[in-house]
Amino acid sequence: MLMSNTDRAARLHFMANGFRVLSPGDHVVCASSGARVALDDLRYWSVARQEAYATAALATAAMSE
Repeated sequence: MLMSNTDRAARLHFMANGFRVLSPGDHVVCASSGARVALDDLRYWSVARQEAYATAALATAAMSE
């Protein structure tokens, strides 16, 4: 049986220049807003916190806390 990664959150390890997929999926959840972010659209994350963010504004707000 083929397993689909559709509608499953991926688990990632964030690095300075990218990320490594630890558990397959098609999206991650924004740490600030809870919004789903497709892996193809993921542009903002924190290496120190190992969190993903949906927008630059949310990432900036999280970093300034």
